[in-house]
Amino acid sequence: MKKVFSGILYILTGILVFLTALIGFASRWAFTTWGDIDMDEIVFHLQQPLKGAGNGIIGDYLLKGLLPAVLILAVYIVLIILLKKGKVRILCSCAFLVLVVIAGLIVKDMIWKRLDFGNWLDGQINRSVFIEEHYTDPAETTLVYPEKKRNLIYLYLESMETTYADQESGGAFDNNTIPELTKIALENEDFSGNEETLNGGIVLPGTGFTTGGIFAQSAGLPLKLSISGNFMDTQESFFPQVTALGDLLEEQGYRQVYLIGSDAVFGGRQLYYKEHGNYEIRDYYYAKENGWIDPDYEVFWGYEDEKLFSFAKETLSELAAGDEPFVLTMLTVDTHYEDGYVCRLCREDFPGDQYANVMACSSRQVEAFLSWLKEQDFYEDTTIILCGDHTTMDTNFCENVDSSYQRKTYTSVINSAVKAEQPDKRRLFSTMDLYPTTLAAMGIQIEGNRLGLGTNLFSSEETLLEQYGIGYLKKELSRKSDFLEQLEKLDDNTSEKLMERLRLVFDGSLSVDSYDPDRKRVDLKAENLYFYEHLADESMGFDLKKIEVEYQEKGADLTESAILKKDSENGASYSGTIDLSKWKKPEGEFRLNLYTADGKVYKNVDTLDYLYSGG
Repeated sequence: MKKVFSGILYILTGILVFLTALIGFASRWAFTTWGDIDMDEIVFHLQQPLKGAGNGIIGDYLLKGLLPAVLILAVYIVLIILLKKGKVRILCSCAFLVLVVIAGLIVKDMIWKRLDFGNWLDGQINRSVFIEEHYTDPAETTLVYPEKKRNLIYLYLESMETTYADQESGGAFDNNTIPELTKIALENEDFSGNEETLNGGIVLPGTGFTTGGIFAQSAGLPLKLSISGNFMDTQESFFPQVTALGDLLEEQGYRQVYLIGSDAVFGGRQLYYKEHGNYEIRDYYYAKENGWIDPDYEVFWGYEDEKLFSFAKETLSELAAGDEPFVLTMLTVDTHYEDGYVCRLCREDFPGDQYANVMACSSRQVEAFLSWLKEQDFYEDTTIILCGDHTTMDTNFCENVDSSYQRKTYTSVINSAVKAEQPDKRRLFSTMDLYPTTLAAMGIQIEGNRLGLGTNLFSSEETLLEQYGIGYLKKELSRKSDFLEQLEKLDDNTSEKLMERLRLVFDGSLSVDSYDPDRKRVDLKAENLYFYEHLADESMGFDLKKIEVEYQEKGADLTESAILKKDSENGASYSGTIDLSKWKKPEGEFRLNLYTADGKVYKNVDTLDYLYSGG
């Protein structure tokens, strides 16, 4: 009995040591890599495929998150093996348990504070009606388009902030890392009024990552998937109830292209742009398939921005040659955290600061691209929007910025068809206000000057930030919204993509444990159902009610079924018995079916052909 107790102690301690170390180092890696990451972003990306992620991120996590936990576990195992005396082993194990408790408390405190988990949890419990009360449905808003439709070039600048400018220009740095972009914004429209300092969009909850930033600026809403929503990559729709910028312009006959140097699938971007505007997707894989780059070419997240701007020129020449008005939406990538990508155009303007050099290089490339645009015949009929998709997640670059400084995304509207009604007023706005503002800059009149949660900044209407303030808006948008979840309204969970995933995960889990030929009963077992344990938690959005095994005799319609129950000794294993006394043939098929609490059924997630003998 004593050996059993000590064995359980050693194993349990080892598991806790590994899990605590893994959570601790993984959290440290996440905060070091992404800085001010929040729960909304974590929830969103946990529901996305890893396909398209930067080629260094996974390896970096394995090195800095997983490997240290494995090494600590290895040290513990070696000590337990080397220590011969039972009492010493137990003392060692207990010492590790104490360290686990201390480390666990430290990790818990770190995660709770850094993710503002308390307020996030409060927002999940205490729902808000703010979005519903302030949402203006574009589908029900009167829009008046000009007789001659203007083209649109929308350039999302990865992680670009006003912060990077010098303090005299409204930034937070001693030296301006983006002088060209600063000049562009101040010479055009950034809604800074009569002040000669940069202004930009404030990043609110649900808009602080690339897909969230894109969604905010083109749909006027935060991207906050319901925690009960399923994995976005398994869905056929991306907020199908929302009318976005692309939807409106598609109805007006625009040809729309989305051009990026990475994989468009990542973060659900391809799904969003295909559904909302039927954009032609020209991403990293399009470039390889169409001979823009060599089939084996890959740097950073795909290909660098120097090539992106070159391909943009080719694409624009093609679009301009057509008879339709066009939209070209682009997203740069070189300035992505951590530290960006150093291309051949980068200089050492800021010795020892790679990210600053990359930012400076991006600034020069945007200026050169804009200069090229001004020489094109289509320029006069084209509105250009330059905007950071979100503020940077690079943890080191802004660490010395004063906490009182309000970081904002870089924003510049070029060649607008309208002027601000209050040209001297410095506007307080979020990235969601860019949605109606973009349409207004294209000469489109908007009834009420509001779309989504956004306000047309050229109008005299107050933005939600100007009405309610940053603190109140952040608090309300951090809460769950029944209205937003209704707009999300993801497809039925029985979509083929989800079924493919379930079948992949559960493949091989079902087996026959034993067969009683006299009673004609088959004992079945479904083992290693860790996926079930993970999804059974209602908060993960897959609240399973029961697991069923169904049998169908070959060549007959006769079926029998049984509910599998969790084994008391092995929580990841389920078992049950099927009475097959009505068998006529000794051959059939077992099928594993899943039933959720909301009434959905997932049939045949695993199958097992079976031929019995005797009986």
